[in-house]
Amino acid sequence: MTAKPRVIAETPGNVPTGDALSSALDHLRLDGALFFRSELTDPFEFESSPLALADALVPGATRLILFHIVASGSCWVAVDDGVRHRADEGDVIVLPYGDHYVLGSEGTSECVPILSLLDPLPWAVMPVLRHGGGGRRTEIVCGYLHSTDPLFDPTLRALPPLFVVRLTGGPATRWVTASIEYAMTNAASPSNLSPDVIVKRLPELVLREVLRAHLASAPAVDHGWLAALHDPVLAPALALLHRHPERRWTVAQLARSVSTSRSALDAHFRAVLGRSPIRYLTAWRMHLAVELLATTTLAVAAIARRLGYDSEEAFSRAFKREQGRSPSHWRTSTGRT
Repeated sequence: MTAKPRVIAETPGNVPTGDALSSALDHLRLDGALFFRSELTDPFEFESSPLALADALVPGATRLILFHIVASGSCWVAVDDGVRHRADEGDVIVLPYGDHYVLGSEGTSECVPILSLLDPLPWAVMPVLRHGGGGRRTEIVCGYLHSTDPLFDPTLRALPPLFVVRLTGGPATRWVTASIEYAMTNAASPSNLSPDVIVKRLPELVLREVLRAHLASAPAVDHGWLAALHDPVLAPALALLHRHPERRWTVAQLARSVSTSRSALDAHFRAVLGRSPIRYLTAWRMHLAVELLATTTLAVAAIARRLGYDSEEAFSRAFKREQGRSPSHWRTSTGRT
């Protein structure tokens, strides 16, 4: 049975549960967005190992995030556990860790590798994948993205390896519709590999909205970040830490802000997230630091102040403990100077 997220009223002592989710998703860094189109006819079945394509599609990447929008028709998709997930017109299939998967129709068909259906890499123009036995037509818009965010870290597995999102209206549905229209029109043109802002931004916006829709109604789990988002104590605490990382939080102050005891808050963090509230805050600050170093020209000292550190030296020590390099070296080594 699907658990509904608990809504916490906005009062001076707490903040809505959804703020933690919104804050986390708004800070996701996504790059290397690509679209291509699949035209499939029953029966069909193919397998794909997206990690084999990672470096070719996004140079330097070791993992990919995939989403497949079913523009028409229907299909099933399964990862290595063999469980088939059905997707119908308008649904969005998400593989957040780029796991090996099989996609097929209801009819029986030989399973073939996806690379046997596509031109050899590298692609001058994004291909249109055509495959099947000539029966009922299914069209799929495929998006590939890259992110180093912990949410997509396969060692953490905060998300299921595969999930299908059924949209029921609102911004997500509008972005999906726009993506289908854009990709169906432009999938086979050279501009599909251009640095055009629409090509890059549209898949990112789609993925954010799809994740919002999925996480807003995801069932509670026993351990991890998603469990924290559904925890009536942790969710408002996370929202405060995400909103105000610059504050000099203590566990006692945070506990008072969410109307719980210090011991209960500390126990919740350790049981669900495996770390103390202050260790979580440090990790969140470092996450924001990476984002600021990567996407802004702020000086290291300015970033330190924004994240609540008294000095650049204190911030640099904390960053080096988490990332293995100083902020300046990290920025230089990643070419983001």
